Amino acid sequence: MPGTIDDLIASIEVELEAAQKRLKKCGAEVQLILDKAQQDGRSALTVEEDERVAELFAARDQARGDITGIENKLANANKIKTEEMEREAKQSETRATETRKPAYDKVARVGKEERTYRKDQDPLGKGFLMDIARQYSYQDVEAASRLARHMQEERVERAEYLERAVGTSAFSGLTVPQYLTDMYAPATAALRPFADICNRHPLPDSGMSIEISRITTSSDAGLQASQNAAVTEQNMDDTQLSVPVQTAAGQQTISRQAIDRGTGIEDVAFQDLFNRVATRLDSTLLNQATTGLSAVSQANAYTDGTPTGAELYPKILGAAAGVETNLLAMGAPTHAVMHSRRWYWLSSQMSNTWPMINSVNLPVQAAGTLDPNSSYASGPRGVLPNGMQVVVDNNIVTNLGAGTNEDELYVVPASECHLWEDPNAPLFIRAEQPAAASLGVLLVAYSYFAYTFGRYANGMQKVGGTGLVTPAF
Repeated sequence: MPGTIDDLIASIEVELEAAQKRLKKCGAEVQLILDKAQQDGRSALTVEEDERVAELFAARDQARGDITGIENKLANANKIKTEEMEREAKQSETRATETRKPAYDKVARVGKEERTYRKDQDPLGKGFLMDIARQYSYQDVEAASRLARHMQEERVERAEYLERAVGTSAFSGLTVPQYLTDMYAPATAALRPFADICNRHPLPDSGMSIEISRITTSSDAGLQASQNAAVTEQNMDDTQLSVPVQTAAGQQTISRQAIDRGTGIEDVAFQDLFNRVATRLDSTLLNQATTGLSAVSQANAYTDGTPTGAELYPKILGAAAGVETNLLAMGAPTHAVMHSRRWYWLSSQMSNTWPMINSVNLPVQAAGTLDPNSSYASGPRGVLPNGMQVVVDNNIVTNLGAGTNEDELYVVPASECHLWEDPNAPLFIRAEQPAAASLGVLLVAYSYFAYTFGRYANGMQKVGGTGLVTPAF
């Protein structure tokens, strides 16, 4: 069946976006071929590269032609929509007539009709469940009538959930009242507090790695010995930093019955998958071997059998000093990333001594401030006396050290925490065919990403040791 003009416009816009992506991808691949030839020091392309470049230019020209045609088609569709809106506006116009209004007592009035099953009268849904039992077990006429009335209300207020349920009218009692589903408790997730403060970049359209040139040997400058004497010269050299593109993904197979007969089951499952993907991405940034934040950070030991906040704070400043020493003008320490247990322990510490130098607007007799309106994964939780913002992230492991009870605290410059992601991530797949024989629907959520903290050696710092064992409150 033909859709509305809005559906047509939406499909044309999708077609236009696909053509624009083809155009962009062709240009990016040509540039990649040319860059490779330049890096190899070749004055000419290989035969295969010449042929591929010719194909890409042809595809690019075709995409440009397609874009022009699609834009014309979209303009015509928008013109039709404008005409329809004008026609509807004219149809809704009213003109005053000389017809006399009917008397007050001869006018029909519609008041508010309450729902059959209401939260204020049946908060736990007992009446709804009893009616289901009475209808199916005893063919209770009154219960069937209430369930039928409830289903009619559902068709009016939540039609989108009923369109995909074949034969819902035969099982009217299986569509649960909305207020009973609003209170569902999703599984908790550590999410991605650290990833959200990283310096984020759009992931390139193609390729499974990102190549970055690092200057490892700089030029030099010295004092000229005398006029016309040779000045200092040192040849620059670089090292290639290859950043792999990784995939965080999860899947879930749900029965057709749960999707068709339930309310919002698919949305709940996808949201949980998205939370798992976000958690896995953030945990990878923090804990992955060799390249994760913990692996690349320069260690600052805090060893103490009776740790206190007053003793930990200088260690944090020592880590901040390490960041600035190694980065100089290339970056400044901006965030302290810690586990929630460490943040609450710091908040619990009492002291009669105060920092000599405080951040602007920070109370003098305070070892930091907290934001009372901030909660987990909603932004910085507070500010330390030197102005660094605190990010709480429970993807930080708490089983380090000989006693497997230590956590770590990271001091980072956000500008050097590089994260590449697809702007549309996380993506999802909904596939019915793979599990069709068992009446299952496969849901998959995934996200491509790449990251690096290694553009500069020791640009990240961490504090760890026996002073960061499980805190006592």
